[in-house]
Amino acid sequence: MAHYHRVLVKLSGEALGLDGKLFDHVMIERVAHTIAEAAQRGTQIGLVVGAGNIWRGRQGPSANMDAVLADHMGMLGTLINSIAMQDALISQGVTATVMSAVPVGRFAVDYSPIEARRRLDAGEVLLFACGIGNPLFSTDTAAAMRSIEIKADALLLAKNVDGVYDDDPRKNPAARLIKDITYREAERRSLKVMDTAALVLCRENNMPLTRVFALSEPDNILKVLDGNDAGTFVHP
Repeated sequence: MAHYHRVLVKLSGEALGLDGKLFDHVMIERVAHTIAEAAQRGTQIGLVVGAGNIWRGRQGPSANMDAVLADHMGMLGTLINSIAMQDALISQGVTATVMSAVPVGRFAVDYSPIEARRRLDAGEVLLFACGIGNPLFSTDTAAAMRSIEIKADALLLAKNVDGVYDDDPRKNPAARLIKDITYREAERRSLKVMDTAALVLCRENNMPLTRVFALSEPDNILKVLDGNDAGTFVHP
């Protein structure tokens, strides 16, 4: 029995890429199979997919780009990833719809929170593309905002690390996993739960729960939905 009725799952774009780049189709199919199984169990699911496998604005060669234009490219990257995941979900027999914060009528339905809740109640899996529709905000912020707007029970952050640490575990092998923390404390300590704007959104709107865990094994999504305590619990 799933512990959550409706969730917003944020998927790392890098985790869906082959060595973090472009598309690992085997991984995408595995994630789609997991999402399909969760939906068949009765959990209502919205998805936000990052674009790190396609574009990382303001890093590397793009560092000198205009920030707005760089973010426009990132928003389009999330649309590409959402369509790829939509295709994989449809092949699993799931009714999956891409809703975009930016009008792109040939590719996606315009986003509306009321319409999104109606479609979730009808059993559709929704993929929220193009961030919040504005540059200068990350897909973390989009995931936080959409989770609040659709009235999700939990925001699930499936990342390429297995939780929130007191330091960067990729640079500091002595970094310790934090199992439980409030939004306010995570903000005070500048921990890498999500970006600051997303963290403030969750805190100020009393988002009931955020779970941070690894996507390295897609079945972790099911385990979290079933009550496994993997990763980190972040809450008001």
